[in-house]
Amino acid sequence: MEATSPQERYVQSFHSKRVVPIRSNIRARFPAYTLPMITGSHILFYSKNPEADRAFFRDVLGFRHVDVGDGWLIFAMPPAEAAFHPTDKAFTQQHAGYALQGAVLYLMCDDLKAFVASLKKHNVQCTEFQEAAWGTSTTIPLPSGGGIGLYQPRHKTALDLHSN
Repeated sequence: MEATSPQERYVQSFHSKRVVPIRSNIRARFPAYTLPMITGSHILFYSKNPEADRAFFRDVLGFRHVDVGDGWLIFAMPPAEAAFHPTDKAFTQQHAGYALQGAVLYLMCDDLKAFVASLKKHNVQCTEFQEAAWGTSTTIPLPSGGGIGLYQPRHKTALDLHSN
């Protein structure tokens, strides 16, 4: 069966072992992780203009990437952490026939003002800064009309836990 879309070609190539599984050296890089099956996380962004948003991640934010075919870019992301926030409403996304947990992405930085100033050089106008006990935040507008969060945390982070 021949794959027709970049996503199908990626899945097909992964399952045919043409893509080297990332778990080969994951424990050497992150020895504190104890679960042998989890090797990383993959964020799915849903976009009305994925080509423009991919170009933004590549050209403006400077994320390294691999092209799995036909311009379908998969980006390397900075270290991550996850937190569960309470909500009184369902916050899910249907995917592959299941209701998966919804999420909001906030990129983290150590100098929000400087980072926002660097985005202005690319004609990117972030929202006004919002101050909270946990940090200072803004929203980066994407070409598709969506946005991603950006913040400078004041709280303790989990980013260095994997490096010990």
